[in-house]
Amino acid sequence: MAVTLHRGDLPEGLSFGESVAVDTETMGLHPERDQLCVVQLSAGDGNAHIVQLDRGTYNAPRLRALMADPAILKIFHFARFDVAMLQRYLGVVTAPVYCTKIASKLVRTYTDRHGLKDLARELVNIDMSKQQQSSDWGAASLTDAQLSYAASDVLHLHEIKSVLDGMLAREGRTELARACFAFLPVRAALDLAGWPEEDIFAH
Repeated sequence: MAVTLHRGDLPEGLSFGESVAVDTETMGLHPERDQLCVVQLSAGDGNAHIVQLDRGTYNAPRLRALMADPAILKIFHFARFDVAMLQRYLGVVTAPVYCTKIASKLVRTYTDRHGLKDLARELVNIDMSKQQQSSDWGAASLTDAQLSYAASDVLHLHEIKSVLDGMLAREGRTELARACFAFLPVRAALDLAGWPEEDIFAH
């Protein structure tokens, strides 16, 4: 496994193929208060690329173009949050997207454990460490432990997606999942516009 740190943006000419696993690290869970610090990516090849953003400018044109590229599927776990953060700080609508958490909730109805650690353990037999989850991602220099943690959040998403795709097909819920994924950028926009909790579809 190779973990490569990039400061500010992705390097020119880097390709992730037809799909890229994506995750973000932030200063907290409130988009209006807590800034986006790091975006990690993997092509599913066992390697990870970590972008430490310049929080003064958020000038990352190559990363922004990748997130908006309609030909490249972006695979997330809990995409609702990451898509909102990317929209808030990079000004980009990320699409198309796939969310392993939504897929899990649609097919793993036998459990209420839909965290990435749970999926990795059950579906691909990987035991992930969450030790650096609560960490200062706004630090000027990221530690090796932080980089390793950030990488682990994207290294297995392609494989998890593959297993979940089989389960979605088996349960006849593939099209329902696709509709949910397509709605995610709108769901993120609603969160940012002030409707994170209220169900606007309710009576």
